[in-house]
Amino acid sequence: MSEPTPGVFPSQELNRAIEAEWVSSGDYRIRPEAIQPASIDLRLGDFAWALRCSFLPDVDSTVEEKTEGLAFQKVDLRDGAVLERDRPYLVPLIEELALPEDVRGKANPKSSTGRLDVFTRVITDRHHRFDDISAGYRGKLYLEIVPRSFAIQVKTGLSLNQLRIARGDVRLGDGEIRALQDEAPLLYMDSEAVPQSDLAVSDGLFLSLDLSGPADRTVGYRAKKNSLPVDLSRVRAYRWNDYWDPVFPESGGRVVLEPEIFYLLLSAEGVCIPPQIAAEMMAYDPTAGELRTHYAGFFDPGFGYDPQGGRHGSRAALEVRARDVSFMVEHRQPVCKLGLERMAAPAERLYGSSLGSNYQGQVTMLSKHFAEQTAGGGA
Repeated sequence: MSEPTPGVFPSQELNRAIEAEWVSSGDYRIRPEAIQPASIDLRLGDFAWALRCSFLPDVDSTVEEKTEGLAFQKVDLRDGAVLERDRPYLVPLIEELALPEDVRGKANPKSSTGRLDVFTRVITDRHHRFDDISAGYRGKLYLEIVPRSFAIQVKTGLSLNQLRIARGDVRLGDGEIRALQDEAPLLYMDSEAVPQSDLAVSDGLFLSLDLSGPADRTVGYRAKKNSLPVDLSRVRAYRWNDYWDPVFPESGGRVVLEPEIFYLLLSAEGVCIPPQIAAEMMAYDPTAGELRTHYAGFFDPGFGYDPQGGRHGSRAALEVRARDVSFMVEHRQPVCKLGLERMAAPAERLYGSSLGSNYQGQVTMLSKHFAEQTAGGGA
């Protein structure tokens, strides 16, 4: 028998993993629409614990053992509930895992979750890392949720994060990334592929900011404080200017980020993820500035991709927060990095309108919950 192909599991392999009950959901059925090109949407269970503080279990404890003394309220989610800003909550997820010994998992927030400044991360029993699921893990999954800028309303069955499963060494090296740019371009500027020699790579592929244009051009959004809660089950239901202030560039294409304020900006480059590749937004090296970027992590096969060549990438929404002090960012400044991963097989389902994907070809960075969005314009 041949060895299994290493790589991230594509949609067709994820379906087989569900059939084999590597991923299961008890009395709930995992719906076909939960299967993304390279990930599975995970769903909130029936309740949340409000916590005094965040935590991680150790090798000798389960998650629920650790909640003793930290959880002070149990919140029923079956009919919906509001989660307060800056309060950590812990929700048992509907899905559970029974992974083979050579298969591991990784979780990340969904794009809409990150764009609302909702901080989420998965915790598993007897493991000391967030969002990292050990090979062979068998057990429950728990989601820590911390709404930062806005209070949110959630309910049982809502999906705030995604799971990828993989086997073997999946990360592409810098030489492979450069070669792929020639074969199937990953980055575009306007409609032209970025020359391989112009790529910024270092254990991943860097993206830069688009802060160009006249002083009245909206280049981003800044979260307002003390807005009303956002019901995450509602789409195009809220006026953006009730929750966000527009951000305009200063002379020279720069913006000063105020500390501990959440900003949404756009990449200057169009990103194109072909069917044989998956990507993940990675936290940016803190030595490059007092910034945190990266909330929504996964870029599925098909993001910005058009087999007919009519689309030249989709720009990436960048979730950015300055730490401690005000920090200036400038047009084309690198602020985030994509890690690229090989698929075990090309995904049969691709990101795009046929899957109901919300952000293909985006020119604005606000989440799907807001109407009357203002386009960011071209790079």
